[in-house]
Amino acid sequence: MGAHAGHRRRTAAGAALAHRAGRRGGRPTVSFAGFPDEGLVFYEGLEADNSKTFWTTHKHDYEAHVRTPMLQLLEELAPEFGTAKMFRPYRDVRFSHDKTPYKTHQGAVVNPEGRGAGAWYVQVDADGLMVAGGCWRLESDQIARYRRAVADAVQGPALEAEVGRLRAAGWDIAGDRLVRVPAGHSADDDRIDLLKHKALHASRRWTPEDWLHTREALDRVRRSWRDLETLNAWFADNVGATTKEPRPRR
Repeated sequence: MGAHAGHRRRTAAGAALAHRAGRRGGRPTVSFAGFPDEGLVFYEGLEADNSKTFWTTHKHDYEAHVRTPMLQLLEELAPEFGTAKMFRPYRDVRFSHDKTPYKTHQGAVVNPEGRGAGAWYVQVDADGLMVAGGCWRLESDQIARYRRAVADAVQGPALEAEVGRLRAAGWDIAGDRLVRVPAGHSADDDRIDLLKHKALHASRRWTPEDWLHTREALDRVRRSWRDLETLNAWFADNVGATTKEPRPRR
């Protein structure tokens, strides 16, 4: 966020137009044709005026140019990656100092059923398109299994190699980390940088270009998610689902 509006491409001719993709179950379906430029303009306006008045006045822009194409994108990805959860546009401001009511991006995540850890993420906002994968929040039992695997003579080098491959391919590697050395380990341990992680994920972002308004956006998300399969599989195999009771909702 925070990029100047003048630095964002505006190509009205590239705005996506939905087209018919045949029929499923006897009902016509609409395929993904790109993220319209109007959706990015909507988020620029929301960044400038994050108020109920702006939202109410421009909600039709969100529905038509953000929510609908995102749902279409996710529907086309579902056969390969699974059913996605699209996040609500409203912020939970109850425990936040930032009381702006609306998110200035639209995100969605796929948590493959039965794998427990390792997810795919996609997001669109005024600054373009972002894709990511890995783990964003691990419970204490998952962190313990993660660190045992990182310290393992087989699984640790496998993760190190995959993180190195992704970084060399242009992915940004991030995730919550300890400043100190985790308990039970020493500063001289192999892969100490990975051992400090409490979460680990890879992300890639593209600024707005003409292709964002076409089906190439779908192709880029699909190829990127495929590129994250090995990372997600490592988390599924070595970390898995938490065994802790679900946290009570505040």
